[in-house]
Amino acid sequence: MSKITKQRLFEILKARHLNNPYSKLASIPSPNSFKDIDIATKRVKEAIQNKEKITIVGDYDVDGVVSTTIMLEFFEDLGVKVDYIIPNRFEHGYGLSTKIADMISEGLVITVDNGISAYEASLILKEKNVDLIITDHHTVGEKIPLALAIINPKQNDCNFEFKEICGAQVAWYFCAAIKKELNANIDLSSYLDLLTLAIIADIMPMTSLNHTMVKQGLKKIKSSKREAFKLLNQHIQKEFLVSDDIGFTIAPKINSAGRMEDASLALEFLLSKCQNSAYEALSVLDELNNYRKTLQEDISSKAEKQIKILDKAVVVWGENWHEGVIGIVASKLSNKYKKPAFIFSINNGIAKGSARANSQISLYELISKASHLLLGFGGHKNAAGLSLNSSNLEAFKEIINSELNQVNDSLHNEYITLGELDVSSVDLEFISIIEEFEPYGLENERPIFNVSNAKLIKSELIGKDKNHLKLTLNSDGFIFEALKFYDNNTSLTDTLNLILSISKNEFRGVVTPSFLIQEIL
Repeated sequence: MSKITKQRLFEILKARHLNNPYSKLASIPSPNSFKDIDIATKRVKEAIQNKEKITIVGDYDVDGVVSTTIMLEFFEDLGVKVDYIIPNRFEHGYGLSTKIADMISEGLVITVDNGISAYEASLILKEKNVDLIITDHHTVGEKIPLALAIINPKQNDCNFEFKEICGAQVAWYFCAAIKKELNANIDLSSYLDLLTLAIIADIMPMTSLNHTMVKQGLKKIKSSKREAFKLLNQHIQKEFLVSDDIGFTIAPKINSAGRMEDASLALEFLLSKCQNSAYEALSVLDELNNYRKTLQEDISSKAEKQIKILDKAVVVWGENWHEGVIGIVASKLSNKYKKPAFIFSINNGIAKGSARANSQISLYELISKASHLLLGFGGHKNAAGLSLNSSNLEAFKEIINSELNQVNDSLHNEYITLGELDVSSVDLEFISIIEEFEPYGLENERPIFNVSNAKLIKSELIGKDKNHLKLTLNSDGFIFEALKFYDNNTSLTDTLNLILSISKNEFRGVVTPSFLIQEIL
């Protein structure tokens, strides 16, 4: 089998984007094909003319915070004052809950990145004669809320061409429609830096429309006039940003506010008008993010003690596990054990859970098989949230396992490599080919390669907590070092088969290739 050369790498990556109908920003679809967008736009115009109260209801993750930021900035640019509510995960629950609906007594409500499952809350608003416009991108359930307009590409009768967009993109498209209706002079491309953050953080497919927006958006973040991004650029100090910089460095900081305390902190950071307030907000976010990491490690180790290897899914629970962290724990355990993971936190007899998977199986459909046991659930194919009485946990676990027993699909997507790597050919030109086709993400994975029969020369544990593995290897006479994060297993055989990715290591102006091990086979 021939090894991957630079020429071959270039050809493979180029082929991924040959048929993208939206390869330029000028060719992205217009807002017109969204169902209900016309009704919603005219209603907003009426509310502005009549000086009605407009309330934006967001969500506490990155996508929800960014959606809210875009809406608030857009209305500010229009010179229109609006109210906003970002639910507190611990106090109000998710999205437009009945508790949030109780807080609103008049005017017009616009949800961003939530609302499609808010049936009960929509009844409360209807009784008060408060009009509701839902903008969302989550899967549409059985019970559709009573709303004046629902802008969500996942509706069966919505003709928007590209369905896999995040909540912030739906909100942005809505702003575009309002701009046109009001004939306002606002540059919508100025929100691309924010949109990029949401698209990457919400793990949208990095193809088609999303690839084009993020490619431009990463450049926008570098040159952004927003105080928040100026500060983040100082922290990262790289000439070019790639999707991983957002996914692994920036997004977790923004997300930590909603996970650990209150997402309003993240909103304040993104909306910061001066350097000082941005600096203060970021230092709080950093603190929360570090606290999040500590809790995550703690819950992970408790969860691992309950895992039964023969089960088809990881289904574990504990009293008062921090609700803001269980989603990340679910994600880590799903990847580690290569099957769907459900992590529940029990509080006063109610188990709130986060589910994560990386497979062709739809979590949403899987969970719906146990819907008679649940108090509520919602989500996507590979991520979902749910709640039930803790007395039903064992029964839930049984249903999930028996459903998965009947599934023929793999419980976890295996790594798809580009082929066998000639390690000696990896130089700066090789890396620049990989960078040329950024951004990477879902359905457009960062290139990964096989390295077979590498001889192990040395293994050591590095990092403050000695929890990262550093290997020195020999591949066909070429000596190189490779890292595997969050792995402290040093009992390895002399000859190894690896799956690895390559990234750029910049240190004091010196650029070198960095080999990152995804899996030791």
